[in-house]
Amino acid sequence: LACAVGFAGALGAVCRYLTDRAFKSRFTGLFPGGTWTVNIAGSFLLGILAGIAWSGSAVDVRTVVGVGFCGGLTTWSAASWETVRLAESGAYARALLNGVGGLAAACAAACLGLFLAGS
Repeated sequence: LACAVGFAGALGAVCRYLTDRAFKSRFTGLFPGGTWTVNIAGSFLLGILAGIAWSGSAVDVRTVVGVGFCGGLTTWSAASWETVRLAESGAYARALLNGVGGLAAACAAACLGLFLAGS
């Protein structure tokens, strides 16, 4: 199980990296949209997973996808660092949007995932 979690975490981290690179190649500016994208998508996926888990899916699947893939995909430490970086550069509104807005959007995405999973 530990190897599967590790592999899923590595896959999630690679997806996070590729998403961030793709976002930066298409959009310019200070706002960290790649991090936003992976954190909200990961929260949504974890919400779906939690909804399914509550209805009785296998513990191993929940662990591999939730802890492994979603843990590797999402990156709240980077979001926090990017929020500080935005504030230090004087982009206070963007910093607030990134910090507070990102958390609110991720929570909303998780709730939507739970709802869609039928919980």
